[in-house]
Amino acid sequence: MFVGHFGVALGLKRTAPRVSLGTLFFAAQFVDLLWPTLLLLGVERVAIAPGITTVTPLDFEHYPISHSLLAVCGWALLIAALYWLARRSVKGAAVCGLAVLSHWVLDFATHRPDLPLYPGGASLVGLGLWNSFPGTLIAELGLLAIGIFLYVRTTRPLDLTGVFAFWGLVGFLLLVYAANLFGPPPDNVTAIAWVGHAQWLLVVWGYWIDRHRRTLGV
Repeated sequence: MFVGHFGVALGLKRTAPRVSLGTLFFAAQFVDLLWPTLLLLGVERVAIAPGITTVTPLDFEHYPISHSLLAVCGWALLIAALYWLARRSVKGAAVCGLAVLSHWVLDFATHRPDLPLYPGGASLVGLGLWNSFPGTLIAELGLLAIGIFLYVRTTRPLDLTGVFAFWGLVGFLLLVYAANLFGPPPDNVTAIAWVGHAQWLLVVWGYWIDRHRRTLGV
């Protein structure tokens, strides 16, 4: 899942209006921001296997540190604790932790059974929504649409930058998503890792957007 994670982050702004959109993007995508580094270090592994699912050609062979349920719970607690230390907001910390956990829940729905429950565990889980192209589109675009709706209801632009930066982000996410769905498979694993690191730009983009939009009721 890709745009669905960002949809969750956008929607959580309604629940925690004082938390920056950039922070919500960071939390919701944290495990996918960590994963490319672990790939480059050789700690985790992925293979390119066209046809392994209808939607993605990636075979996630080994990623217990970034994507096992137990590890994600640990990362969620860490991110929540760091937010609390920085902002002293229990609500904001809880929402950031839930954003991290939401990533695993959505991956559980979309991945084939390749998600470990804990590092070293033999049991792999996943409901396999990626085997249905229409189902994946409905789920991902539906989450994004809901997130956009909630974010727009929660914030107002302070200037034209607040308008164009936000809708530019939406357009960019859809463009990247379409390229992932309809483009050729990646050339190699190193390319996957470096493209994955580019998601940090979306986190920065989220902070930029929030600087140019006013949160209602805050």
